[in-house]
Amino acid sequence: MYRARPITSAARVDGYLPIGDYGAIGDGRTVALVGRDGAIDWLGLPDLDSAPVFGALLDAERGGSFVVAPEVAFTSTRRYLPGTNVLETTFHTERGSARLVDAMNLPDDRLPPMRELTRVIEGVTGTVPIVWSIDARFDFGRTDVRLRAGDGVVVADAGSQAFVLNAWDAGTPAVRGHTIAGRLDTTPGSSSCITLAATDKEPAVIPTRRDVEKRLASTCAAWIAWTASRRYSGPWSDAVYRSGLALKLLVHAPTGAVAAAATTSLPEELGGERNWDYRFCWLRDSAFIMNALLRLGCSPEADAFFWWLMQASQLTHPRLQVLYRLDGGTSAPEQTIAAYRGYRGSRPVRVGNGAADQLQLDIYGDVMHTAWLYVNAGNKLDHDLGRRLARTATLVSRIWRKPDAGLWEVRSEPQHFTQSKMMCRVALSRAIQLAELGHLPDDDIARWRTEAEAISDFVDSRCWSSRHNSYARYAGSDELDAGLLLGVLFAFAEPSDDRLVKTVEAVRRELAHGPFVARYTGDDGLRGTEGAFLACSFWLAEALALIGRRGDAARLMEQLLPLANDVGLYAEEIDPDTGEFLGNFPQGLSHLALINAAVVIHRAGTR
Repeated sequence: MYRARPITSAARVDGYLPIGDYGAIGDGRTVALVGRDGAIDWLGLPDLDSAPVFGALLDAERGGSFVVAPEVAFTSTRRYLPGTNVLETTFHTERGSARLVDAMNLPDDRLPPMRELTRVIEGVTGTVPIVWSIDARFDFGRTDVRLRAGDGVVVADAGSQAFVLNAWDAGTPAVRGHTIAGRLDTTPGSSSCITLAATDKEPAVIPTRRDVEKRLASTCAAWIAWTASRRYSGPWSDAVYRSGLALKLLVHAPTGAVAAAATTSLPEELGGERNWDYRFCWLRDSAFIMNALLRLGCSPEADAFFWWLMQASQLTHPRLQVLYRLDGGTSAPEQTIAAYRGYRGSRPVRVGNGAADQLQLDIYGDVMHTAWLYVNAGNKLDHDLGRRLARTATLVSRIWRKPDAGLWEVRSEPQHFTQSKMMCRVALSRAIQLAELGHLPDDDIARWRTEAEAISDFVDSRCWSSRHNSYARYAGSDELDAGLLLGVLFAFAEPSDDRLVKTVEAVRRELAHGPFVARYTGDDGLRGTEGAFLACSFWLAEALALIGRRGDAARLMEQLLPLANDVGLYAEEIDPDTGEFLGNFPQGLSHLALINAAVVIHRAGTR
């Protein structure tokens, strides 16, 4: 299980908690981040990719927050209620202890289209004075908020958006300027409830306490039922199931898309410029998503994701775009929110992602492999979709020789990245296999075979580094890239292929330091540095298992799992010196890589 590390009420630095001090709750449409000290510092409304109503994560002074905490000094421990995405924080004070239960209630027949954030405060021992306050901002503070209070209810209006705040046995809400505040004392067995019900372009409905508590109970039951229906019985099951629950938080229920992360602009280097908006679905993640969902027995989610992917990519067919919005849209212009200072001064704060306009050749392999996984799971492709995928394969035959921005979306000049070429071959190999099975028309299959062999020749003749005895980051270089591990994971060649084995050894030797793996060496067009990329560490573990070194893979997993925060979540990166999380959070790719590595290592041990 995960560590229950106490935290004091003085843990903030300049108003900011460490990224790892947050837990995540959600309802399939949006995600809130709850700090160890009881503050919700991030919540996009109405959806995960919307502007935050609570954004103190990116500006402690201007961002807004929803705080529930003891009025006196405290420490806290926390956990997810078993099998759920409902977070429980226990405050310990000299006067007694109190418990805070946080959930985004799942919708029922009484809750469309509202979003309902529920916070229950329970007395455990003694008498604990609790204060709470809400400072809500809309559209990064650019839309004025009007508050109206009456009969224990506060209504907030901000353009098309609104929320209704109910406080039951939580003190009378007082409105002071833009802030709503209250106070209560817990005693053993006491229970108070604060609920924020939000709408967008819809009438605001005032819920009853009975309905809210019923929804909270049914939310817990629904999460428990979902977890119980997962199928994984191998090692590290706690981490695998928690990763599955984290992944489920990032699934956008209305469409089936899976967001890369719940946040924007959390820095890869404190004070640096490597701050990106990850609230989109990346095609580079698609095969990892499909693999993880199928391996956990999430057939409905896998089916929904696949058809979202096919629908979104139809908009740019036969070309694929690097990322799409959660609603399937293609527009993601990158903008800077100048009014926000960024997490601990890390500017700029960005909305949108300019990578959408890059050429990244690897995504063609990701999508074709996703289709192959979907078919291998017993599903069928209709005639029109088969024709579309065939045209995409033919496009790969034409464009694979171009330089691109690569897996890591560098902002330097395009290069002939080795991993991109490998994934182009994967795209053609999967198209050939699908055509041989009758799922794709085979009109161009001879061309696909010819170009697949040409790609292999290019990689072997142009992308090998004699200095490192390994495939190189790009043609003609001696730089290394952890993304080359995907040549093993996606079967660019057989896992026993000597060059792939030597590449895994070189990545481990040159880019790994203990359990931490850097993404690459060399320039990427940006200033500063970054932490170790956690997905790369799990990829290394999976690659080690695939090349026959299961013991090394298992030992690496045992080093990686304690790096999660106390409730089992991972960010994008980690500082190897301090263990502090960096980058957006929770990061889907980190959890996907954990799930897939655990399954592969387990299977390697049963053969």
